[in-house]
Amino acid sequence: MKKMKCIILLIGILVFMTACSDKTQEKNEEGFVPTLDVNTECNITVVGSYDNFEALEAEFDRFNKIYPKVQLSYVKLDDYSNIIGTALEGEDKPNIFFSYASMAGNEKYDSVFAHAEDLSDDSLKFNLGCIRSGLINSDEEGHVMMVPIFSRSYGMLVNNDLFEKEGLKVPTTWTELLKVCEEFKKKGYESPMMGYSQGSSSCFMYTVAYPMFVATLSDNPEALKMANDLNPAAGEYMRPALEAVDQLIQNGCVDLNECSKIEDNYTQVILRFFEGDVPMMICAGDTVSGTKKRESQSEAFTAAPFNYTFSPIPLTEDGGYFIDSPSVEFSVNKDCDNLDMTNEFMRFLITESELNEMASIKRLVTPTTDMSLDSVYAPFAQVPSDRTLSPELLGITDSLTVQIKEASYQVGRGDITIEDAIKKYGTFE
Repeated sequence: MKKMKCIILLIGILVFMTACSDKTQEKNEEGFVPTLDVNTECNITVVGSYDNFEALEAEFDRFNKIYPKVQLSYVKLDDYSNIIGTALEGEDKPNIFFSYASMAGNEKYDSVFAHAEDLSDDSLKFNLGCIRSGLINSDEEGHVMMVPIFSRSYGMLVNNDLFEKEGLKVPTTWTELLKVCEEFKKKGYESPMMGYSQGSSSCFMYTVAYPMFVATLSDNPEALKMANDLNPAAGEYMRPALEAVDQLIQNGCVDLNECSKIEDNYTQVILRFFEGDVPMMICAGDTVSGTKKRESQSEAFTAAPFNYTFSPIPLTEDGGYFIDSPSVEFSVNKDCDNLDMTNEFMRFLITESELNEMASIKRLVTPTTDMSLDSVYAPFAQVPSDRTLSPELLGITDSLTVQIKEASYQVGRGDITIEDAIKKYGTFE
């Protein structure tokens, strides 16, 4: 009888543990509970402009642990911005598609967003609250047509070991930045700061100027309207930003001849930084995303690895700015097949744990409120809220961005003066 009781008790424990295990498999770390039949068979396609998307494919695998019979795939579309409208009208309609803040309000993409689902619909039960509010962009009716998957900012990669070796501190103010560049120059560093300078797109001049220009406009609605309307009078508001670019170059903080040897603003910027003799490399967060993968591709870094972080450029005596912008966003095609399962995948994806997981793999800034995930971006978590700016919420337009991009590039290269750039506001293309 005692043996029988033990056997029955053991069976009960095993049944209980199996049930708990099954229940655990139906949840992810955020407590995701499936609302559809886990044996559902269907296909879901995500289209975008990335050549490959390992971070998303990892999410596919995690989702398949819950819904093993759902086939998920990612497809790159060539000439994405021009072809996405056609793809949404075609026979093989994608379920989810890349969208960008620059598309919003642009008539060219009206037909694209006509297919987009309102992601703020309460019935979808998406956890938009886990995303930093400055990254959520809604239309005039309050609809959210796209949700950020990654975010970006502008700043500089800092070789912390080099600062320690030379007995210097990473600057936190404009005066400290100029002073530390001077100290590095005395120690034989030709260009204490470097960055891509061969083209206006993503050039280091723009990376320096854009945060300052946004900050100048952020507290002045009238000036912002003038700048968006390309009113020539708005050119004066570029002055602080252009002066910062010019001063860095004139003071010898940046050697343009050295920067001109960098052939692209992504791989070559990273590999040049990994040579180990550049204290500060000016770049955008999208460039930083490629650092982890390229550590092993750099012979210099492999031979002598060093600690590095990504920091705001201290453009004022109060420090730098955190320009908090969405990088890649997802929209759901409301006219796709298997819309219920598509929304189920999005509900799974839009959680702090899954978005952080993707950001970790891709090494982009997470869009969630938890920025402690990757120590490389830790300095941005220290920027106070009053110096955190969201261009999309402020209403910064693409046309405005083109003006500061071209003006800073031409001023930085010495093609035009600051005064000329100010007068030319609204005419840059």
